[in-house]
Amino acid sequence: MKSRYDAQTDALYIRFADVPAVESEEVRPGIVLDFDADGRIVAVEILDASEHLASDADLAHLTAA
Repeated sequence: MKSRYDAQTDALYIRFADVPAVESEEVRPGIVLDFDADGRIVAVEILDASEHLASDADLAHLTAA
């Protein structure tokens, strides 16, 4: 599993598998699931992450270089 946080866009991306995503679905505002060809979740993107996550969530160590 790989994750990265972009502080400029306030987006958190969590990738579960190294397979191509063929479809994406916004399951609620700002929460996007990426699916592989078999319909399995391969990644989650959280837009406006600081608004969706718990107030004490530590995103600083996930910041993309």
